[in-house]
Amino acid sequence: MRFNVMSYLIGEGFSNLFKNKKSTMSALMIMCATMLIFGLFFVIGENINAFVENVADAQEMRVFLTKDATESQIEQVGNEILAIDGVKDAKYISKEEGLESMRDVLGDELIEGYTERNILPPAYDVTLTDLELNQEVQESILQIENVDEIRASNQVVEQIIRLARGIRIVTGAILVLLIVISTAIIANTIKLTVHARRKEISIMKYVGATNSFIRWPFVIEGIVIGIVAGLISVGLIGIAYTYVANQMTSSAFMTMLQWQMLQFSDMFSLILTVYLALGIGIGVVGSSISMRKYLEV
Repeated sequence: MRFNVMSYLIGEGFSNLFKNKKSTMSALMIMCATMLIFGLFFVIGENINAFVENVADAQEMRVFLTKDATESQIEQVGNEILAIDGVKDAKYISKEEGLESMRDVLGDELIEGYTERNILPPAYDVTLTDLELNQEVQESILQIENVDEIRASNQVVEQIIRLARGIRIVTGAILVLLIVISTAIIANTIKLTVHARRKEISIMKYVGATNSFIRWPFVIEGIVIGIVAGLISVGLIGIAYTYVANQMTSSAFMTMLQWQMLQFSDMFSLILTVYLALGIGIGVVGSSISMRKYLEV
């Protein structure tokens, strides 16, 4: 397609926006509203995911070795644990470190009998790259020679996995709903413009204009509406989220959880990319749907 033809089509697309100001503003406002709803669930979902990841990172399984394991055997066990797919780290806990941990939890009086004769076994604290591999990793570790037992909060891990899956399902469902609603809005808005120009489109068809030549200005119109709606929504979400996050960060509830909400700057690139992709994709699909009927001459 030559440059002058392309510039003409782009110019026509922008011209359509200003010729039909009411329908353009209507589509823009409704699309912004749907994107703001999605943005609300998106930032909540991102924060919940971050919280779940923090909790997941804190989940460790303690692998106890046989009490008579030698230093070389202990080192070998550590290397074999790190070689297992899904293991993020394996921190060695000596008998002395294990005793100090007990002292911190139980106090000096309750561990008095252990100080003279430390019967605690050496151990490794193992963290995972993915909690869903928890059971598989435990089974693999138990096959290693000189491993005695594993203590882990399996029920807590299962709850975290269910929560993470639920968040992904809800976020995905909202995304699909947004796409359907926004596509319908853009399609109906552009359909009004197309209907008003149906005679002009018929004449262009009869004189030999291709479907692509007729369709492109309306596609560009849909893309522009989608992009502008996305940019406005990102700005509004950013302002609202930053205000709420600053208020919640200093609250007693967040202090009790010892957790801070994500900064909007941490999510900005992802949100902008998602919104622009949605805007462009919905604009193209909505325009194509609305044009189909009038191109059949």
